[in-house]
Amino acid sequence: MNSIAQDCVSAALNTDESLVAILKGLIMDGVRQANSGHTGGAFSSADFAYTLFKKHLRFDPDDAAWWGRDRFILSAGHESMLLYSLLTMVGYLDTSELARFRQLGSKTPGHPEFGYTPGVEATTGPLGQGIAMGVGMALGTRIAQAHLGKGIIDNATYVLVGDGDLQEPVALGSAQLAGHYGLDSLIVYYDCNKIQISGKISRNDSTDIPAMFRAFQWNVVEVDGHNRQQIDAALTLARHGNGKPTIIIGHTTMAHGCATMEGDKETHGSPLPHAEIAATKVKLGLPEEPFYLPESALADFRSHYPALRQSRQQWNKSVAQARQSSALAPLVAEFIDGVLPAVQYPDLNSKMATRKAFGMALEAAGKACTALVGGSADLEPSNNTTGFMKHVGDYTKQNPAGRSLPFGVREFPMGAITNGLQLFGIKSFGATFLTFSDYERGAIRLAALQNIGTMFIFTHDSIYLGEDGPTHQPVEHIPSLRLIPNLLVIRPADAPETGAAFDFALRTKRPTLLSLTRQDLPVVTQNYYQQGGSIERGGYVLRQENGTLGLVIIATGSEIELALSVAQTIEAEAHVGVRVVNIPCVELFEEQSQHYRDEVIPTAVRNRVSLEAATTAGWYKYVGLDGLAIGIDTFGESGPAEQLAEHFGFTATHVRAKIQTKFGI
Repeated sequence: MNSIAQDCVSAALNTDESLVAILKGLIMDGVRQANSGHTGGAFSSADFAYTLFKKHLRFDPDDAAWWGRDRFILSAGHESMLLYSLLTMVGYLDTSELARFRQLGSKTPGHPEFGYTPGVEATTGPLGQGIAMGVGMALGTRIAQAHLGKGIIDNATYVLVGDGDLQEPVALGSAQLAGHYGLDSLIVYYDCNKIQISGKISRNDSTDIPAMFRAFQWNVVEVDGHNRQQIDAALTLARHGNGKPTIIIGHTTMAHGCATMEGDKETHGSPLPHAEIAATKVKLGLPEEPFYLPESALADFRSHYPALRQSRQQWNKSVAQARQSSALAPLVAEFIDGVLPAVQYPDLNSKMATRKAFGMALEAAGKACTALVGGSADLEPSNNTTGFMKHVGDYTKQNPAGRSLPFGVREFPMGAITNGLQLFGIKSFGATFLTFSDYERGAIRLAALQNIGTMFIFTHDSIYLGEDGPTHQPVEHIPSLRLIPNLLVIRPADAPETGAAFDFALRTKRPTLLSLTRQDLPVVTQNYYQQGGSIERGGYVLRQENGTLGLVIIATGSEIELALSVAQTIEAEAHVGVRVVNIPCVELFEEQSQHYRDEVIPTAVRNRVSLEAATTAGWYKYVGLDGLAIGIDTFGESGPAEQLAEHFGFTATHVRAKIQTKFGI
């Protein structure tokens, strides 16, 4: 190498070294200012993250939400100050927000939050879910690419994980699927610093990580995680994955670069002491000035922005050309604009299980909408997703245009992966039995927290699934899921209402859960929807009282039929007007005006009954403490559905008797 080349290399190394030092200065100043946060892992990951953002990540400096960008997910969300510092260097944030780290109302919350901070691709913090959502994003890339072509879709998904991420089963189940799916645009960097909050990971883990990921059908590359040249080469290699996702294992030291605390577990979840910060700044060649970020450093960091902007302009041209194509224009509208076409649904006005009605609606939507992707956790026949699967085909390495996802028995990975698909911009769903929502709940909560339109489909929603017994019979699940803020839980009463609920879930940008029956239900809501009624009301008067209103029965789902029967009997026997109110979605009903809600459930009528084959606690809000909540506050039993209805008092005779005893009606 001649002297001029040597000088160029030396200058580049010095520039990189200086920028990484400045990055570390921002990290320790932000955590120290907040007196809260994580310094050590952010330091050990800094060389990788800097190299990625400076040399490999494709983004638009002027538009953080550009659809064609690469995605970067910080699965190790506790290292958030690393991401925020990089986003400040990118230009999406400024140092004033770094100084407000973890403060109320700042753009720099304790863990990254999607939709709140520009450049944050996913809400992370609960470990393992970041890599799972990354699998979903990479899957979205492959499917969109199969339909639109590489000229428009050619982005990579990068995920930074720590030791704790790879101890969470949701990450490992998702990694299995990523290898099976052949997601070669997925690149995971594992910051292997071998330190956790409680100490060394050797206390609890001795897994051969490289061997495990090779068994998962991943490319495995090991590097010195503080050697930026090795990281650079590994990232270049990983971008050509040859049909496999890639994990780059960076062997690092916790708090690398600190003056005296390198490798110290105390740096994991705490600010550095003031003296350590001062000494570390001297070691790194930084001034004492807090949040030091000179313009010269920003100019160096952003020196490749002209190339990034040119890439965006070229992408714009490709998309504009696609919009002129009769074949591609509708796909651009679906995948990039997020506008799904109208669906011609089949006739659902007949007695059937609501799971069957869902399956019919899903199949119709699958035929009309290309940007609709999802699957079942090994329960296609039970969840009635088989028709969709047969029409759209399974996604496989050989068939990336397939849109039915064979998840296997992996409920939690399924939920997190579908969240990743939704974050990428593809309408997604996952289906299983309602009782297994317990396994998926962490992903459901993150969907609600991120306010994304994932569809969670649950069938076999009550004791009426029968002989499988209490392990499979949900009783507390619907009420507990209603406790998750921003989650729309819809329990339709019949096939027509299921069709309305499905179409609403398909169109909304909000996370939606459908709770569906195994058993057949008669048609009871047909008139409401034919007369222009909307599921978006959440609740409505299904049956008007005959005579003076003296009792209101509130019900959902399969219990609506029972409520109607009891109402008719009471009016005939007691000559008291009985109103039946159907509330398929409590959350939407609560969003209606007080005037509307009082019209549906008049405040003057204190004789109120709730009827749902689930635990009762949530219904006292509507029936009052002096009302009657009929439900099941125990676990179920094994037996035929008809016997269980009798055993738990869900018959017209039993309900009528309880109402008479309570209200004297």
